[in-house]
Amino acid sequence: MKIELAPENPAAPDMLRPEKNDRSGVGVHYVEAYLKPLKAGIVLPDGVKFSAKRRGLKVTFALGTAKGEGLMRRLDVSKDPVVMLRAALDEAGAKLGVKLTAENGKLVLEYTPAVPQA
Repeated sequence: MKIELAPENPAAPDMLRPEKNDRSGVGVHYVEAYLKPLKAGIVLPDGVKFSAKRRGLKVTFALGTAKGEGLMRRLDVSKDPVVMLRAALDEAGAKLGVKLTAENGKLVLEYTPAVPQA
């Protein structure tokens, strides 16, 4: 099931410009701007809350009470912050069985809702 969570933050790519260099090597300002619409948490149609945040080099997804984490790995993945973030999002999502993507200017979550036990 695909669910549109929030509009993509149009200011995020501006954080990658050379004059906005955060000297982190991983683009933490870009990551913060990208995840900003998801920080407060969004209630999905089945009543489960989803949120995403960054702390240090770790990106954390929370889906209900379950959490998935991904690391931004500069040496193993790429020096490009966009590629690093995508890998960290995929890693965090894989641990929860979800995938966060950007489609047509919106952040979209692909997941399978839990089936209630009888």
